Amino acid sequence: MSLTSDQMELREDDIRKHYAAAEGMLEGFDHSPRIARPRHQEQAAPAERSPGIPRTRRLRSTTPGLATRTTARPDGVHLIERITACDDQDPLTSPLQATAQRGLRRAIAIALAVGEAWSAQHGLAEMKRTNLAGSLASSRRTEFSELLAAEALIVVHVLANASAWLLAEHGDEAQVEVGEPEELLTDNAQLAMHGVLWELDQMIALHASDDTHLIATLSAWSEQLLDKVALRAQNAPRLGSFTSSVWRVEADDLTLRGFEAARRGATGNLSMVFKQPEEVIGNHIAKHQAQRLARMVMAYDFERRLNPFAEMGGFIFTFMGDGKPGTGKTTLIQMMAGLIHDYCQVAGYPFRYQNFGVDNIDSYQGKSGQNAKAFIHNVLDPSVIGFGTIDDIDQIAGKRGDRQSSAGQQEVTAVLMEAFAGANTVVRGNCTFGMFSNYPENVDDALRQRAGARFLVDGPQSREDYVDILNLLLGSNHDIPLGEHQLYAAQSIKQAVARSFESHNVPQEPRLIDVFERAQNKLGEINDIARLGAYLKEIQQADERFTGRAIKNITDAVKVRAMDFDLPDEWMENPELFLFKDYDTKRAMIDELRTPITTEMVMQEINRYADSEFRYADKSDEAAIDAMVRDLGRQQEAHRRFQVTRK
Repeated sequence: MSLTSDQMELREDDIRKHYAAAEGMLEGFDHSPRIARPRHQEQAAPAERSPGIPRTRRLRSTTPGLATRTTARPDGVHLIERITACDDQDPLTSPLQATAQRGLRRAIAIALAVGEAWSAQHGLAEMKRTNLAGSLASSRRTEFSELLAAEALIVVHVLANASAWLLAEHGDEAQVEVGEPEELLTDNAQLAMHGVLWELDQMIALHASDDTHLIATLSAWSEQLLDKVALRAQNAPRLGSFTSSVWRVEADDLTLRGFEAARRGATGNLSMVFKQPEEVIGNHIAKHQAQRLARMVMAYDFERRLNPFAEMGGFIFTFMGDGKPGTGKTTLIQMMAGLIHDYCQVAGYPFRYQNFGVDNIDSYQGKSGQNAKAFIHNVLDPSVIGFGTIDDIDQIAGKRGDRQSSAGQQEVTAVLMEAFAGANTVVRGNCTFGMFSNYPENVDDALRQRAGARFLVDGPQSREDYVDILNLLLGSNHDIPLGEHQLYAAQSIKQAVARSFESHNVPQEPRLIDVFERAQNKLGEINDIARLGAYLKEIQQADERFTGRAIKNITDAVKVRAMDFDLPDEWMENPELFLFKDYDTKRAMIDELRTPITTEMVMQEINRYADSEFRYADKSDEAAIDAMVRDLGRQQEAHRRFQVTRK
């Protein structure tokens, strides 16, 4: 991979010259913890003295400034010995242990090389020499301290980032909970490295009972440290240049983008049964939008890290597919994942598909939220084309205030709400998330409204649909004649979608029909923005949950309709025609295909969205009423039986 214009190369010679220092850190150093307490029993408090021997009081210094310094004994940290001792049954170093040692040495050397290069760019190296000579001006003390703290955060981040990258291929499904790192010191780079490596030594002693858990411990330590440093770096000064910089380590295929976590784009072969669009019977609008979205996401520009559709409007970041059981939600997922996978194969782009299911809900407090965060981060990774699904979301994300929802389900709801439309949400256009449910009325209202598009998965509807699906599922191992039927003609997507959209010229839900007729009687023909806005207000008065977020989702859907065109097949088949063009060229090519927004589009999307909200609300209310009726019936029966037993 060649360097792009925004990348700086970290030369191999500049890394290898730090190998000796890195190996020295692994062999051993002394560190006296300031913030964290020893986690391992070897470094706990000293054993009690024999009975009868009095314990002398510790001397407290009266010298100003010294009273607050730790008097804890420095403990030797010997990571090579610690790693080798993971398997006490075999005195020889195992291949995984050697891999861990070499990976850590390489990560430390990369961190030191980046820190050195950054210090040279910002004059910190010269200030260090001046300070060592005792000639640093007092007016520059604050700047010097801030630069030292910035360098400390940079080297610790690069250490954790490179460690996670280098060891990612050697882990398996084993996981450990190491807790949040505490010994993150920012006095200077060396002390910062000693602090985090001291804590790593503690974690290995506690959790690395064998080679498998050694790699899992190193990975967990890296992930936790990346989050901690990124959080600390948000408010730290002097880091702007590093945050916006990109460093490239060619030998490791590692790209360091500020404080972002580097993740490997390739995920191996995707074990999934893909479906072709003609194998999805019915579900015309859902299939149509899924096909459009699969091509939209391919317009993502890896160098600019932005999709023209996301900038121009019309990109679907989150959507919800709902329908009765057996109507084809899983088939729709398989179709969309298959389309994106095939397009990525042609273009040579890394593709990552991940599903978040009920097996990710954990009884351990906080673990479900961590699983949800990991799922979001994996799909959001800007170095891949991502597709994330949450099947049966009503079973996975709990309603707030629902006593039947577990703590893990509540954690997942909070994470998804923040990720899909939170203060820090950035839509680059490289990925999309689909939520699917048979019972969307059981999904938290605020989370459901974060779905920017609604895919009604209603399955086969017409006589032709049922003939098509019967023929498809029977397969070819029969001699039954087809009869008078043009196979799959009803699945002509353009005709079916046109009919489906036209059906939304008027609402379909009974309550919304009443609102629509009342608005027409009051306003006349709804054909301008003022009347459309008044119609929206009428809907809000009928359902207070129809808020500003609903309006945003409607306008996003309208923009999608304005982008309702097929990217030509040859653009997907020959990447040179479109996919490999620069960002500005792709944007101009898309802009030429865009169609103007019409009043009819806006009305149809208002009715589509409002129909779904009224459908969800009515089902939710009816379910709640039915539950209350059952409870009252049980209470009455219990009261009757109680009276009988008393007699």
